[in-house]
Amino acid sequence: MPQRIISVFGSSAPSPESADYQIALELGRWLARAGFIVMSGGYHGTMEAVSRGAKEAGGRTIGVTVDLFDRWGLKANPYIDVEIKFPTLFQRLHYLVTTGDALIALPGGIGTLSEMALAWSFLQTGEIPPRPFLLLGSRWRRLLEAYLDPFYIRKEDMAILQLVETPEEAVATLQAQLERPIETSSRPWG
Repeated sequence: MPQRIISVFGSSAPSPESADYQIALELGRWLARAGFIVMSGGYHGTMEAVSRGAKEAGGRTIGVTVDLFDRWGLKANPYIDVEIKFPTLFQRLHYLVTTGDALIALPGGIGTLSEMALAWSFLQTGEIPPRPFLLLGSRWRRLLEAYLDPFYIRKEDMAILQLVETPEEAVATLQAQLERPIETSSRPWG
């Protein structure tokens, strides 16, 4: 069986000294040790950290970048084995969301939130086949609790998301879920 690709969404903001960077670094190590290929947005912050952790543990990495960021002087981080570059941000986002065998969202800003929301919507409507989707860290729980309204978001839609607190828990959850079929309830509306 080919290695599974785990798409990790994260922010470019965290510095190597930050707790979020360190958690992403540890996640990359755990994913690589479990035999997964790590795919990220390919730039800095937690994208760099998860790639660095995977490389330090002997794993393989993919960075999905965009021409737009070249104009800003941004380059892929040095821990990327394969860079896949798209002409538009939309194409990059679509690839990150649809290509991974499983998805993990780390804390982040607008970009990370858009990745999370698009992935959740695609899974909810059946636009992409069911796959594990993990939200790592307590900030996601707070966001969902603040946003959750049963009139708009059903329990079945919430069940698409798995809240996990640690990199170790994330990888254990992935391993268990990737061994069995994932149940889903999709509908053609949001």
